[in-house]
Amino acid sequence: MSGTTRKLITQVTLSIDGYSAGPTSDGMNGMGFLQEHASHEHSSTYFEGVWRGADTALLGRTNYEGFHSYWPLVVHDEDAAARDRDLATWIDTVEKVVFSRTLDKVEWQNSRLAEQELEAEVRALKSAPGRDILVLNSASIIRQLLAAGLVDEMRIMIVPAVLGKGLRFFEGEPPYTTWQLGGVKTLTTGAIALHYIRN
Repeated sequence: MSGTTRKLITQVTLSIDGYSAGPTSDGMNGMGFLQEHASHEHSSTYFEGVWRGADTALLGRTNYEGFHSYWPLVVHDEDAAARDRDLATWIDTVEKVVFSRTLDKVEWQNSRLAEQELEAEVRALKSAPGRDILVLNSASIIRQLLAAGLVDEMRIMIVPAVLGKGLRFFEGEPPYTTWQLGGVKTLTTGAIALHYIRN
């Protein structure tokens, strides 16, 4: 990898049985299972180490709409934890590239719809100047990027919940790849954060 190529890092939270989202009947678009972990101070500290190095975020439509309805409000919420406000400020101001076949426009500041298909767009981003590129929990995007060999690092948080159904993260037949372990952290919530680097 040349010194000018940006790293593409994926961050996904999974249940013990491999789901990145549970049943949507939980009232939180299937993400209720990770709420207590995501809002914990120890988790916020871990996530800060992930997003601090990135200046571009890739989002699918569902995450774009969910994040847009939530994080800009946290920026100015004086009751929010300091780390949550830092994350909110980052995601509110960072470059956001949205991949959607249904949205005609995006209105969140510093966001834009992808101009090309996923693989071509990401190759262009990786060769452009900048810091890391981060994919935030968008399972379909991450699967496509893994298949294309474009993921440099994976961050996987496993939370102590068995969902039984929902959106299974590794669907289909992902290509064979091998990874080095970059680190492991056990969080006080009982979650385990894994960091893998592609060989």
